[in-house]
Amino acid sequence: MEAANRGAQGAGGVSVGLNIELPLEQHVNPYVDLTYTFHHFFTRKTMLVKAAEGFVLFPGGFGTLDELFEALTLIQTGKVLHFPVVLLDRDYWSEMLDWIRIELLADGMISPEDIELLSVTDDPAEAVATVLDCFLHECAHLPVAAEKADAE
Repeated sequence: MEAANRGAQGAGGVSVGLNIELPLEQHVNPYVDLTYTFHHFFTRKTMLVKAAEGFVLFPGGFGTLDELFEALTLIQTGKVLHFPVVLLDRDYWSEMLDWIRIELLADGMISPEDIELLSVTDDPAEAVATVLDCFLHECAHLPVAAEKADAE
């Protein structure tokens, strides 16, 4: 998260940090202009998703996966407006994506459109372009967003 905060601050934007109280390792980084610290993960995730214009996820552990699947579930079910979810580092994410296709998609647990909720790249510029394109065009090119709007 520090890299995102540093980039936002360096570009002249407001750098926001949504922190979580943990017994070890978690602290507000020096590039945060505005911070809010949460006690519970579920409230932090809700605020992360509600404020999101896009998610770019780097390799991480359980917390990263938790945030990834929370975002995908809320987009998939139409509980939030569609925003891009980009996974950076093809090699890191490839086995998980294979499992999603082999198990979830093949068993009918998700639909083919749900796979389209994810973009994968090794190029940071492509990740930025994906988020910007969606922001500038309101994700009109993404099929799930149109289907959810029609259903409502």
